[in-house]
Amino acid sequence: MSESSQHAADQLPRRPLLAGFHPDPSVCRAGDAYYLACSTFEYAPGVPIFSSPDLLDWTLIGHALDRPSRLDLASARPSGGIYAPTLRFHDDRFWMIVRNSTGAPGLLLVTATDPGGPWSEPLRIPGTGRGIDPDLAWDADGTCYLTWADLRDGVMQAELDTATGELLSEPALLWQGMGGKFPEGPHLYRVGEHWYLVLAEGGTGQGHAATVARSASPSGPFEPSPYNPLITASGSDSVVQSTGHADLVQRGDGTWAMVFLGVRPRGMFPQWHVLGRETFGASIEWRDGWPVYSEPIEPAHLEPTRREPFVEEIGAGPLPASWITPGAFPQDVSTTDPDGTVRLTASASSRVFTGRRQEHTGMVAMVQLDVPDGSRGGLELRIDPWHAVSVELAGDVVRAVARIGGLASTLGERQRLEGDVLRLETVASDALPFTTRLGPDTIVASIVRDGETVELGRLDGRYLSTEVAGGFTGRVIGVVAESGRVGIRRFRYEGWELG
Repeated sequence: MSESSQHAADQLPRRPLLAGFHPDPSVCRAGDAYYLACSTFEYAPGVPIFSSPDLLDWTLIGHALDRPSRLDLASARPSGGIYAPTLRFHDDRFWMIVRNSTGAPGLLLVTATDPGGPWSEPLRIPGTGRGIDPDLAWDADGTCYLTWADLRDGVMQAELDTATGELLSEPALLWQGMGGKFPEGPHLYRVGEHWYLVLAEGGTGQGHAATVARSASPSGPFEPSPYNPLITASGSDSVVQSTGHADLVQRGDGTWAMVFLGVRPRGMFPQWHVLGRETFGASIEWRDGWPVYSEPIEPAHLEPTRREPFVEEIGAGPLPASWITPGAFPQDVSTTDPDGTVRLTASASSRVFTGRRQEHTGMVAMVQLDVPDGSRGGLELRIDPWHAVSVELAGDVVRAVARIGGLASTLGERQRLEGDVLRLETVASDALPFTTRLGPDTIVASIVRDGETVELGRLDGRYLSTEVAGGFTGRVIGVVAESGRVGIRRFRYEGWELG
């Protein structure tokens, strides 16, 4: 590892720009504002678009794939669907290119004059059927270079007709990185006399890294940086691990920054991360014509010492734009009563879930539901359908259920009473240090009855972690309809950072 890479590992940020399941960030600048997109995998709406005036505070302004005609997830399984978008601003237009691993083969390109939408219907690009992690870059003469990762052939590039989706040249192999497995996530930039190519390699786990090379031509040959890797946490004791998949952006004042993904594992060895891959930021400086890590970019709102929790409350009216549903859009599985109550309807063959990302290491969620006779539903915290904890109402019983793989266990139950509020909380693990019982957190399932919290059961949070469940997403908290129709009378989420 180079001296600059060691500095980066020692100075990694502790707090994300976008907490929770917001992986594979891509960033661009238009005027005085920055815009960012992330992967969404099996969840819809797809590819959230965030805006920021300073790279620190981000606001959700829309989704690039915000309707069924733009995003087919009908057959998407957990961690299928939308992989690694690239967001760019060129010629007074925003461009987003991405792969839907579940739909028909080929990369998808959409455009908009306003990043908040509306976005165009997707243009499918033939000849890129195995491609993931696509990138767009333009030469001074307007030539568009499409670069992508092919998991069989490597990092590829071809000229693209952005009006028709036709490849104007035969795909050619580019630089393959520094020898790490799975070279992917390419991003190409013109800076001065050189073209710079940033790759992710090492796999999106503990060996993850971002590396950089440059060339006089967008098509290479590429010379690797003597300061590689640009960023990695491999072998370090940083709070943030698995850093990589970086994207660079030039600020209005001429300086540079980057966004990248990372995770925050907790607990005893081997540790577990539960929120998914998150978006982090750092400043870039240039040394001998090469980009190198400078210092972290960190927001203040996730300081563990802050006493005021983040709060989101839902009553009558539509679900917030941040709510997501696996395999479908929230509006496809819900209706709104005249009084504003949102109701989920399970199908004859499957349960229905919708919710929001868990964005804090400490969290409590509460919901009051209308579950009529013959229906069954509740509050659920999940990584996927097979790794979840639910507090559910069924008939005259309220029970807490944990599902781990193919096993389901009732943690506790009580007789159901009118007005019961369902509650799930994640708390710091209370086991002693240096014991295998020290998981990342503990999930506590309860009901609130007449103002008193009555615990039904608890589960070690490691069972709702990526290390146990696998995949590329993170925890989501929300409402499930197991059967029949379930109405959401009131939902409340509070989040804070565990010390």
